[in-house]
Amino acid sequence: MEPKAKIESKNLNFYYGNKKALKDITVAAPIHKVTALIGPSGCGKSTFIRTLNRMNDVIPSTRVEGEILLDGLSIYSQKVDVVELRTKVGMVFQKPNPFPKSIFDNNAYGLRIAGMKDRKKIAAIVEKSLKEAALWDEVKDRLHENAFALSGGQQQRLCIARSLAVNPEVMLFDEPCSAIDPIATAKIEDLIQKMRENITVVIVTHNMQQAARVSDYTAFLMLGELIEWGETSQIFTNPKNKLTEDYITGRFG
Repeated sequence: MEPKAKIESKNLNFYYGNKKALKDITVAAPIHKVTALIGPSGCGKSTFIRTLNRMNDVIPSTRVEGEILLDGLSIYSQKVDVVELRTKVGMVFQKPNPFPKSIFDNNAYGLRIAGMKDRKKIAAIVEKSLKEAALWDEVKDRLHENAFALSGGQQQRLCIARSLAVNPEVMLFDEPCSAIDPIATAKIEDLIQKMRENITVVIVTHNMQQAARVSDYTAFLMLGELIEWGETSQIFTNPKNKLTEDYITGRFG
């Protein structure tokens, strides 16, 4: 039985101008599971993950064909409020991107944008999300310091906390550990594992071991096409496609 999809693409094509970057991709991220996107550089992983919260909308002369469905509803419908969509579908990028504000204000930003004014409530949610991001103990006495005073790994966890504060249903991670050290990477992997209790996670990673460690499902992309998608254990131990096997065993990539 197919697992219930939280967010999925159906016959998705994506263009930068005349260049077709994604070709007819149909893939699902099952609810409360971690789905990893793997494949060689330039295969379309980052382009694909950015279609899931319309982050590509900001790039001129791009267009989308096909559908992205969140709980069965098209996110590219004209009725969709993109700001609201990005609250439901949070994103953490390759390089940490805290705002030039205090640690506290970084975390409270989304709440204030949404119109929350109750200071006690904001402070409680900031504390909760920093705890969920395993950062509270490190920053609780420094909340009014500039976020840029944190280390790279701490900044990345702050960005995760900032997304968690607005209670997302889906979290997208675009190579979240590529700019940080192994200890910080382990903390973020632990976070991703815990998140799946309440959140559906999609992670782009170039690290095979990371995909095998954190994900329940894996999708392998190559040259803008989906080669294979399935349970991570099956993809890594018994891939159906020779290309998948060659990539996972390091024959190319």
